[in-house]
Amino acid sequence: MAICTGCSLLCEDIELTVKDGDISHVRNLCRKGHGHYQALLTERARPMIDGKEVALDQAIAKAAEVLHSSKAPLLCGWSNATLEAQTAGMSIAKKLGASICDTSPPCLGALMERIISGRIPTCTLDDVRNFADVSVFWGSDPSNSHPRHLSRFSYYPRGEKRQKSYEEERTCIAVDVRKSATATLCSNYYFRMQPGGDGEFIESILATLDGRIPKFGDKKRMIELGTILRKAEYGVIFPGIGMLYSLQNRLELFETLLAKLNEIATFKVVPMVERFNSRGFYQLLHAPGNSLAAAAKGCDAALVVGSDPLAELPLATARALARVPLIVIDPHRSLTVDAASVVIPSAISGMEAGGTALRTDGVKISFEPIIESDLPSDEQILAKILEAI
Repeated sequence: MAICTGCSLLCEDIELTVKDGDISHVRNLCRKGHGHYQALLTERARPMIDGKEVALDQAIAKAAEVLHSSKAPLLCGWSNATLEAQTAGMSIAKKLGASICDTSPPCLGALMERIISGRIPTCTLDDVRNFADVSVFWGSDPSNSHPRHLSRFSYYPRGEKRQKSYEEERTCIAVDVRKSATATLCSNYYFRMQPGGDGEFIESILATLDGRIPKFGDKKRMIELGTILRKAEYGVIFPGIGMLYSLQNRLELFETLLAKLNEIATFKVVPMVERFNSRGFYQLLHAPGNSLAAAAKGCDAALVVGSDPLAELPLATARALARVPLIVIDPHRSLTVDAASVVIPSAISGMEAGGTALRTDGVKISFEPIIESDLPSDEQILAKILEAI
């Protein structure tokens, strides 16, 4: 058995056969996991300094030199790195007085802070499989972001208390601005809202729970939703980036909804983070990270670990990063790797390197390498950089 680090579910039931140092047969991978495993064969990064290939140790030494001479370094990425690598990165940040952050939007950090501190009640995915009778996917589409979520945990599996599963004992609700693949699956309980309308949607739910007529949306449908939520024995809400972007600085409204629901039934929240160890970074940091947009504008060098910010971030932030010397630690080529001053190739966590990570629900998962590699892990590279600076 192996563990797939293709997303934050960290599926532990991957069956594979390794022959002559290569993976020859794999079972239980979703399409996203299949793509992740195929990445072993796709464009791998090479050690580079200013566009010229060098020895790996030279690239590591140059990275340490750039960071040591920097007055305002930024360390970013981390969601696709193990807990051990994240810990090493935080040690480097402390030694240099550097800013450290991941590339997720600030609204996700605000939600994670509330969950980790206990302000928002949470549970494990195993609790979802065993006890949940109502699952609400709000601004999230697990059919595409976490393809095995519905089959392993939230809708189709037979759980300890939910032996009849989706046929009789589970209700799947989708709240979204568009009819996603998950919303199509839950077509009887798909609730569409206008972009940015999550706050009004919450107010309508609160009204129905209080026995009042909602002001927003289809009143009959909102009353139907309120009835389902009120009758739930164990409900779980899975908020995604769509909902969080909409609420922005109004997450207190979501907290109010959860408090109201928990007066009537039991409701938990499990975040829908995508990268395999986003949860680990927030848990280790114990606080919201630095604002990446602000840090990018003020930095004079940046170390990027397991991320492609130039392809993923807003244009202004990407441009700010592109103007400074970039050091990238990554197994593969990417836009950021191609623009970097220093490139350090690393082993792929979960396949060529072992370590630990926190699943999206906070459960710690440990994994071992499944094939041998000459490349060092992120943790080993960062340890060498820390020693050199």
